Amino acid sequence: MKILDKHLLQSLSAQAKQNPRLRQNHNLHDSYDDPSQRLLNAMEPGSYVRPHRHLGHPKPEGFVAVRGRLALLTFDDQGRVEQVVLMGPEESVFGADLPCGVWHTIVSLEEGSAFYETKPGPYQPISPMDLAPWAPEEGSAGVGAYLEKLGQIIVAQAEVAP
Repeated sequence: MKILDKHLLQSLSAQAKQNPRLRQNHNLHDSYDDPSQRLLNAMEPGSYVRPHRHLGHPKPEGFVAVRGRLALLTFDDQGRVEQVVLMGPEESVFGADLPCGVWHTIVSLEEGSAFYETKPGPYQPISPMDLAPWAPEEGSAGVGAYLEKLGQIIVAQAEVAP
């Protein structure tokens, strides 16, 4: 049995702050071959997860926010934001179950944010066809401006949410 506690979340968040990608995962599965991939992800504001989908290796994905605030964004095939889901343990929404093939990303909205993620195994790296061609590559010069644009969309969406 693996225990998930506040100490683990604090440790992951500290690691995420030191990681150049501003995120850190902690695998709960024993092997990349396990039929169920389960992990905790600590994510800091400014971390960039290039929008992607899981169609080449079709897999649904589940997210449960365990600390902080996050936004899950879905997109159409042209890169237009279709939905913004604000998630957090103190929000009315604390998680989402995403079907395979949906373009998506997740954005940290406050320091110390973390979520539990699960998807079917075995682990398969995201294929190039599943990385959004309309979004900048991780580490490229356009990432900052793209994250700023997504932030504006998240704020606008939050202002009109019921």
